[in-house]
Parts: sequence; C-alpha cells; structure tokens
Amino acid sequence: MTPTLTALLCLGLSLGPGTRGQAGTLPKPTLWAEPGSVISWGRPVTIWCEGPLEAQEFRLGKEGISGPWDRQSPLGPRNKAKFSIPHMTEHRAGRYQCLYLSPAGWSEHSDPLELVVMIGTYSKPWISALPSPVVTSGGKVTLQCGSWQGYGRFVLAKEGGHHLTWTLDSQRHPSGQYQAQFPVGTVNPTHRWTFTCYGYFRSNPQLWSGPSDPLELLVSGVSRKPSLLTQQGPVLVPGETLTLQCHSDVTYDRFALSKEGAQDLPQRPAQQPQAGLSQADFLLGPVSSSHGGRYRCYGGHSLSSEWSAPSDPLDILVSGQLPVTPSLSVQPGPTVSSGENVTLLCQSQIKMDTFLLCKEGAADPPLHLRAEYRAPWHQAEFSMTAVTPALGGTYRCYGSHSSSPYLLSRPSAPLDLGVSGPSGGPSPPPSGPRSPAGGPEDQPLTPTDPGPQSGLGRHLPVLVGVSVAFLLLFLLLVLLLLWRHSRRRKADASVKDPQPEDGVELDSRGPPDGDPQGVTYAQVEHSGLRRGGSSPLPPLLGQFLGTEDAEDRQTDTQAAASEGPQDVTYAQLCRWTLRRGAAAPPSSQAEQPPAEPSVYAALAPAHPGAAPKDTH
Repeated sequence: MTPTLTALLCLGLSLGPGTRGQAGTLPKPTLWAEPGSVISWGRPVTIWCEGPLEAQEFRLGKEGISGPWDRQSPLGPRNKAKFSIPHMTEHRAGRYQCLYLSPAGWSEHSDPLELVVMIGTYSKPWISALPSPVVTSGGKVTLQCGSWQGYGRFVLAKEGGHHLTWTLDSQRHPSGQYQAQFPVGTVNPTHRWTFTCYGYFRSNPQLWSGPSDPLELLVSGVSRKPSLLTQQGPVLVPGETLTLQCHSDVTYDRFALSKEGAQDLPQRPAQQPQAGLSQADFLLGPVSSSHGGRYRCYGGHSLSSEWSAPSDPLDILVSGQLPVTPSLSVQPGPTVSSGENVTLLCQSQIKMDTFLLCKEGAADPPLHLRAEYRAPWHQAEFSMTAVTPALGGTYRCYGSHSSSPYLLSRPSAPLDLGVSGPSGGPSPPPSGPRSPAGGPEDQPLTPTDPGPQSGLGRHLPVLVGVSVAFLLLFLLLVLLLLWRHSRRRKADASVKDPQPEDGVELDSRGPPDGDPQGVTYAQVEHSGLRRGGSSPLPPLLGQFLGTEDAEDRQTDTQAAASEGPQDVTYAQLCRWTLRRGAAAPPSSQAEQPPAEPSVYAALAPAHPGAAPKDTH
C-alpha cells in the first residue's frame, strides 16, 4: 500500500458536508481489484477507480473507518487511479469505495468492493454436482459445497467474464459435515460453466478458506449414448484393480466418466479398435471404499462443447466394508429338479437394511431386497420359480446399510445350487419384494407368480410315468415268454423220452371243456418196476411212438438188457384226443415221427378204424 493511502486511512480524513452536497449530478465511478477480489494471504492486490474524463482527483476509503481517503491523480488517457496494497492481510480485508473530484464537484460513491483474504490455515471445502456434472442442454443442476470444518456460510463463485457469487448458510448433515446446496439453471452449451466454492465463519466474513477444486459443468445433447462396463464384475474386493470401459459405435473423439456425487470428471481420448467403433479405458487403481458408487460415461467431439447422452448407470459395490457375515441357505435343498420352486434365504443377527444376492460368473447386477425382521433374524427371501439348469451355480449374499448402499458386508459362505433335468425355456431370476427407490436398490424384480411351465419340463412327469409303465410291461412279457419256453421244454422232454424214472405212472386227465385240440394231460408217478432181459414195449406205447420208433426203442431195450438188469419205466396214456388240423388221418405204423418231439402228438387206436377208448 502507498504511504499516502496508509496515512489517510489512519488520519481519518473525510469530505465536508458542503462538498458532498454537490454529488448526485455526476456519474458514480467504477471500482475493481486485480487480480481479483479474493486474494491469498500475503499476496499483492491493486485497486482501480475509474471516472469520466473531467475527473481531476480520485479518493479511496474503507468501510468502518471514519477518516481520510487516499488521494490519487488520474493516470493515462482513461482517467483512472491506481491504489496498491503490496501484502494482503486480514487487516486489509473489508469493503472499499471510491469517488472523484471534477470541476462540477465531488461524485457520489462507487458501488462497494469487498476484498477478501484467504487464510491458509482454513481447510478448503469440496464441490459436487447432483446428480452429475453433465447436464442436459436446457436442464438444471444442484451444486453442493461441503466441509468437515464448521463454516457458517458457503460462497459459490462462477468463473468467467462476469465473476458471480452466491452465499448460503450451511446446514449440518447427519454424517457431521457442513453443507450448502445451490440450485443452478438453465444450463446451455453457449459458454463454459466452471465453479468453485469457499467457506467462512460468520464472525469474520472477509476471512475465507481456500477455494475448492474447480468443477466444470458439461452440457450433454441428444447424440447416441455410449455403454459403460467393467470386466471385474459389480462386487469388488478391496485391493482389486478396477478398470471401467466406455465404448460406442459412434466415432467419438473423447470420453468422460462421472461418478454420482463426485467433484471431478476425468476425460480420456478415444481409441478406435476398428472402423466405426470408439472406446476409452478408465483405470481407477486398487479398489477402496471411495470407489463404491454409481458411474456414467459420455462421448464427445473435439470441436464441440456438447457431450452425448449419458450411458446407463453402472453400480460399483465394495465388499468387506461392514464387520458382518450373513448366512445363506436354500429350500427345499441344494439339489432340485428342473421345474421346482427354490427359495434362497439370506440372514443376519446384526441389523441390515438391504440384502444382495450374487451368482458367481453372472453378468447381471446383484438382486436387492429390503431386509425384514423376524426375531432374532434380519433376513430376505429370494424366490426362484420353475428353475432350470441355467439357474444352477454358486451363490453368495451380502448386507448393506441405506446410508452407504455401495459399501457391503463380508460375503456369506458360498452355496452351490444344482438343478437336474432337461433345460427348458428361460426361467425368471430370483425375486421378492421390491426395494425402496434410490441408490442401487431401485431395480425391478420378477414377481413370484410361477405361471405355466414351458418346453419339455411341463410334460416330464407324464413321460416318466409312461416310460416306467412300458418298462414294466416289457419285463412282464419277457418273464412270460421265459416261463412258456421252460414249460415247453419240459413237455418236449416228457414226450421224447418214454422211459421215465423209477416207478413213473402217467395219470390221464381229460382236456378242458371246449378244448378243440383235445390235449392229453398226463401225470407221471413212480411204480418201482424193473426191466426184464428182453421185455417188449407195451403195445399202447408202441402205437404212441410209431412202428419205426418202437423198433428202435425195442433195439435199445435189448442192448440195454445185455448190460444188466435195469429199472423199467413205462407210461400208460388213458385218454387221447389231440389232433393236428381239423381232420387228421389216422397214423400208420409206417409213419415217421416228427423231426422235433412235441408235446402235441396225434394219438391213434391200436387198430385202424377203431375208436379210442376212455379208460375212466
């Protein structure tokens, strides 16, 4: 500050009443400061006062000091005066005004200029845009200033040709921070919107904190929105590397990434992996709790200040931030059949506001359900109707609080769900009561109405039943054929061998009534007879076997007799009426026996033309 200004501020010189009475007919001067009205402590500042060409002298004074004004002569052709303060301190902060002297008298005072000094010991606040620093053209946005230091007021300053400021009282947030929200609108892409904010205590309104980091609002248009994705999945472990990729089939020159509530808006030049595509990777480094939140990205062209429409939001969740480990169980069991209903139950004895269910390897975001209290558990039931093998896999659940919905508890133990059976149509995901709006919980869930089943799964029980019935019928048929074949072989053996065991007697039984074939049934009983040396076959048995067969049998008998005495076994058939065909001719003694013995044989009387006798 010049010696003259210092002396005048101390001496308290003032204008006389008569001189001030001549003001009002002259235009008031203009007062401003360079490099600005907000100066860091110890930095120099220059105050300028400008009047009309007829101004002869300029004087500067500070509000609150009833004393002399500094006096300066006009400089140069523009008739303005320069007042210098070499070192800005809290004693130089305050309101200043200037006036000038002309041949017509003294002018009225200029508008006040408030010089503010920034104190380095005050912590600077932060600034953020809600919901995002990218605003649709013609839209509105809310800028929020905040600090942990208990400032009574916050000042929002807009940079640019016209340095505008707004001041609001602070409010204490439940988290302990002091905040103030400034509504801003209407935003358009004709110029840049860059803001900073300051905080100060009510007792010292000219002693401000340092400025926040600048926040630039970017104006989005209607060009096609890009897509935002991550290769790591929506639930991350602290320390894991996080990379977000913004890509589009529009050839943008640059991409910007925004996080809801964040104050920065990082930008990256676009890469073109192939013609017609553009993308940019945002490496966010090792994951910590500060990375949890909702993200969007935008595409822009280098020759335009307008950005694309925002991408769909992507929620990044960080696990292990709450000292809670919920449990996960399944009903009716970990292995079910396709088409059954399954319920996954997530529980915790420590209060949780929301539970989340994740399937390992799934690209879909986790499901969110509001917790319900059923003593002693806080729990949520995730229902799956008509499951298919596609829903099988490994599941985990997490808990979270509504105050920090992106910070999760430790994961539950993994639960493996197996679904057997053929794969049908697409099945609805796990579902349940919808969570309240806001944060990552605002997500539609499929209702629990099972609805009709589709595909093969609906007819599976019928097919299984029919298959079992056919299998049982086939087995029964096989058993029946085996039984008949066994009976047939036994009957063939009894007809082919006319010499049963010791004492075998054939007990004749008549055929069943209505049997057109007249089958002869014989019961074999032992008689205990012994063979003689050359005993002939009984005549009746010889007729049954035929002449040639009888002769063979006789020869065999004689040969056997030479070997020694043997048991004689014979059978007497008391009834025969079995015939081949409708009218079989009587058998002659020269007739050859059939190639294969059969239980069905034509029985003829001993003499041709004689009728058979019934021995009963």
